[in-house]
Amino acid sequence: MPKAEISWKRVTEEGDKLQVSAQRVGGEWLFFHRGKRFDQWQPVAEPPLEDWMELLDSVERLINRRRLQPVHEELVRRRIREKFPEASI
Repeated sequence: MPKAEISWKRVTEEGDKLQVSAQRVGGEWLFFHRGKRFDQWQPVAEPPLEDWMELLDSVERLINRRRLQPVHEELVRRRIREKFPEASI
C-alpha cells in the first residue's frame, strides 16, 4: 500500500496534457501517468527531471503543512542527484 500519493498535471513537448502521480511505496517513489481522467494509470520506468522537481516541490509544501516529515525532502533530493547529476537543486 502506498504511504503517500502526490498528483499534478503537466503538458508534454508535443502539447498533450498529462496527469502524473507519484506514490511512495517502501521508501521508493513510483511514478504513473495518464492522458485523461478515465484512462488507466501507466507506470513510468524513468520519469523525467521535470517530474522529480515537481515531486520535490510538493514534498516541501507537505512538510510545511506537517503532512510529511523533513527526512523525505532529503531522500527525494538524494534520488534526484543520483539520477540527474547535472541538475542543480
